[in-house]
Amino acid sequence: MPGKVVTFGEVMLRLAPPGFERFLQTPQFVATFGGAEANVAVALASFGLPASFVTVLPDNAIADAAVAELRRFGVDTSRIIRANGRLGVYYLEAGANQRPSRIVYDRDHSAMALAQPGDISWTVIFEGAGWFHISGITPALSSSAADLAVESIHKAHDAGLTVSCDLNYRKNLWKWGKIAREVMPELVKLTDVLIANEEDIQVSLGLEAQVDVRSGQLDPEQYEKLADRVLSAYPNLRTIAITLRESVSASHNRWSACLHDGKKFLTSRRYDITHIVDRVGAGDCFAAGLIYGMFGGFGSQETLEFAVAASGLKHSIPSDFSRLSVAEVNALLKEGGSGRVQR
Repeated sequence: MPGKVVTFGEVMLRLAPPGFERFLQTPQFVATFGGAEANVAVALASFGLPASFVTVLPDNAIADAAVAELRRFGVDTSRIIRANGRLGVYYLEAGANQRPSRIVYDRDHSAMALAQPGDISWTVIFEGAGWFHISGITPALSSSAADLAVESIHKAHDAGLTVSCDLNYRKNLWKWGKIAREVMPELVKLTDVLIANEEDIQVSLGLEAQVDVRSGQLDPEQYEKLADRVLSAYPNLRTIAITLRESVSASHNRWSACLHDGKKFLTSRRYDITHIVDRVGAGDCFAAGLIYGMFGGFGSQETLEFAVAASGLKHSIPSDFSRLSVAEVNALLKEGGSGRVQR
């Protein structure tokens, strides 16, 4: 294995009403932790890869609990930085049927949002690493976090690491002055593996996609053209993977993905997910599956199928973290997901 995988971003306290209740329908929240890059690190550790998560946290008991939770999954937290600020929070109201899920962010002035270039010693962070993963959420937090994200990807590139970036556009976070397409192209220019959906590409990179996910029918030819457009605009990219979510309702999605490795365009098996338990973190599980396959030297089709199967299974697991083994993902690929009791 070519070194460990380092992921970098913000981990947050996640507060969600029980089950499918509305916010404060009953006066309680279920408290867990989550965040895109932390989710990727947990999934990778669950797949058996050495994964290190880097972030900036305050020095208090809640942040300590977040670190302890990551350690419980086998994630290396030894390079986490403690600094001024607070722990970011997000509130999730899970949707059902025709009522969509809602997220409320409370991340202003978090330790991660206040972090800036020079706060992290990337030379130390990247010792023994072979892969670096980041997403478009970090630069959306603040001007200084955007500068730090750019610094991190430059340092990873200079250190010879394979760099993956999930565009992960979040319209409710880009409030600090610049828009995504003014920042994200600089990160993508130094990226080897890009992960996105069609909205991410349009909003973050300014490349138009002739696709309509609301139609219920996805045209593979249009996604191939979109992938070609991205690869042409960013010749440094080795691979682009695009997730395809057909949303019938909040409870019923069809899930698949496509991948272009610079040589051929591939599409995956499609999963009909009719009783979604929790879709938050599914895209991060896809990213982890993709990294796992590429890190392990799988072929492009095998990598894509593993990533889609893993992320499809994540829809059945409450909370951000995936908690899936390689054997469980392979069982879905082999057996088709009948859901029969394993005795």
